[in-house]
Amino acid sequence: MIGGAGHQPNRPKILSMRIHVATDHAGLEFSQQLQAHLVAAGHEVIDHGPTEYDALDDYPAFCINAALATARDQAAGIDALGVVFGGSGNGEQMAANKVKGIRAALVWSLATARLAREHNDSNVISIGARQHSVDDAVSFVDAFIAEPFSGDERHVRRIAQLGEYEITGDIAGKGIDK
Repeated sequence: MIGGAGHQPNRPKILSMRIHVATDHAGLEFSQQLQAHLVAAGHEVIDHGPTEYDALDDYPAFCINAALATARDQAAGIDALGVVFGGSGNGEQMAANKVKGIRAALVWSLATARLAREHNDSNVISIGARQHSVDDAVSFVDAFIAEPFSGDERHVRRIAQLGEYEITGDIAGKGIDK
């Protein structure tokens, strides 16, 4: 429970936000259970697919659509994050990271979920559905949503360098090989 008698003072309050979700066939059950959990917690959930099991589906379009929607919402000032699932989560993270402005992190623990936000201001996380239980995945997502970006200068500077490279193909003064 957030707030009230059950509030844990050392955990950040989870604010309601829009969560974009996508998966492949390996993460479909995770996705459905996570979406129910997020809706029950008061979040607006947008499912970018798939909607039914197909062992031959291709995850890139689903994950790219979730990442595009996350980036668009954030650019419009809407509090939004994304969550993508797959067997390992690797390909889904790679797909999401192809979208300009997305910093997708592969998450495998509570610490990596929190650090993705605290240090990297990640706006999408990827979780391997064949690597974790649903309960673990839900706890990772809750931790990711609840953790604020620290805003520390060193993290802001590094994120700006990633953005600069994304736009220009260079990081001024940092010796990027061309």
